[in-house]
Amino acid sequence: MENGSVNHEMETASTITIKGILSLLMQNLDENNCKRLIPLGMGDPTLYSCFHTTHVAGQAVVEALQSDKFNGYSPTVGLPQTRRAIAEYLSCDLPYKLSCDDVFITSGCTQAIDVALAMLARPGANVLIPRPGFPIYELCATFRRLEIRYYDLLPENGWEVDLDSVEALADQNTVGFVIINPGNPCGNVYSYQHLKKIAETAEKLKIPVIADEVYGHLVFGDNPFVPMGVFGSMVPVLTLGSLSKRWIVPGWRLGWFVINDPSYMFKNPKIIERIKKYFDILGGPATFIQAAVPRIIEQTDNVFFKKTINTLKQTSDICWDMIKEIPCLTCPQKPQGSMAAMIKLNISSLEDISDDIDFCFRLAKEESVIILPGTAVGLKNWLRITFAAEPQSLKEALGRLKSFCKRHTKLMLQQQQ
Repeated sequence: MENGSVNHEMETASTITIKGILSLLMQNLDENNCKRLIPLGMGDPTLYSCFHTTHVAGQAVVEALQSDKFNGYSPTVGLPQTRRAIAEYLSCDLPYKLSCDDVFITSGCTQAIDVALAMLARPGANVLIPRPGFPIYELCATFRRLEIRYYDLLPENGWEVDLDSVEALADQNTVGFVIINPGNPCGNVYSYQHLKKIAETAEKLKIPVIADEVYGHLVFGDNPFVPMGVFGSMVPVLTLGSLSKRWIVPGWRLGWFVINDPSYMFKNPKIIERIKKYFDILGGPATFIQAAVPRIIEQTDNVFFKKTINTLKQTSDICWDMIKEIPCLTCPQKPQGSMAAMIKLNISSLEDISDDIDFCFRLAKEESVIILPGTAVGLKNWLRITFAAEPQSLKEALGRLKSFCKRHTKLMLQQQQ
């Protein structure tokens, strides 16, 4: 401890993982603290009983398993019926039809990220990644020896992409442009108009878009969810997604890597053969989970989706309203989608907290509340709060957060209040 602040060794940006930091925070909990643990750091809604998958999903998996038809290996690119079901599901929101050959089944969206970067990597190449963003991109890019170039998201503009910085960063060695929509970690949802500008910029720069849509359709603000694949005729779009968030089954590890390229600007026999060979060395999801997908997609009632959206809307409102009552914290935009929000931390108003990492470690120790330091997602002295929690638990956690901030606020500021 130095000057009242806790020193914690942090990894370099390219090796940071959310799970790694959350594990360290868990280790910092005070065993003598009688307060129950409230985790708001991980995007796993299954931690709370108000979020659970639809009954038909469980039935579909049990039926596939008990059929004894899906105990062997699946094709490395995925079962044909699974690829077809996902192609049809995604085509519902597109101005063209995907074929099953455009879809490759992955072990969650994380593996889809690795596939996208592995397929684009070449000596001397670079990739454009948002800041703040999802740290798995940095980790995968580093393993693939891709140079990482960060472009900024603009909090004052609803976390829109700074397209001027994108154009300034890109060059002849840029091989991909990562877009995360709905936004993680920011909770933003891009408008059709902004997505079109992104597509036009990518077309101008002649680089494919990697569209991370793992939170697709989980929106509850003014902007509807528009898949980036809508602009696939303008620029190749590599869509990454999964069942994890919308169906609330992150542990099932069922994701997809999809090529949206009806104009065949990216797709060619050589590329497809390379992708297929790469999948030969990957381990995909369990065969019986894949076999359940067609029924899960076809038979999930819209009521289930609406219930999830309504709960997320309720908890995002709680988060927005309660954060406004904490003087050292600022949320630049009300969450519009996904399950998390970025909160700006005013370090200068705190007496004995050195930065966002110190803040989160002290909060865990004193209040048994886990939130993610913004450094983990690329923004120092910000915080990422996951609001996919039971409303009462979220209120209690944010109440403790308020008490913590008040306890550590500089005396002069307290007297002014």
